[in-house]
Amino acid sequence: MPTINQLIRKPRKAPVKRNKVPAMEACPQKRGVCTRVYTTTPKKPNSALRKVAKIRLTNGYEVIGYIPGEGHNLQEHSVVMIRGGRVKDLPGVRYHILRGVLDTQGVNARRQRRSKYGAKRPK
Repeated sequence: MPTINQLIRKPRKAPVKRNKVPAMEACPQKRGVCTRVYTTTPKKPNSALRKVAKIRLTNGYEVIGYIPGEGHNLQEHSVVMIRGGRVKDLPGVRYHILRGVLDTQGVNARRQRRSKYGAKRPK
């Protein structure tokens, strides 16, 4: 434990807060255009083909966004809305694409957690 004199000479340093979603610029969502839609493989214990898209945002940032749910209709030049939120087993993917907004269709066969996937209530 430091003495008072030591604290006067060299005060305590507050930990640096790193922004996890810098491209959002403190906004809840951002709009962008897909420049490339592709699949990628996850980190070590997992195995799959995860659907992702490279997106050029309205503020000029170029980010990688994850496309959640089964199946999608995205292609190059699709206009999408993104939110923050990383995908733990995909390095560099720090954003999610919102389903059922702008050019992205919702997931058709979805029965539960529909609002997360832009699915309408089944009749």
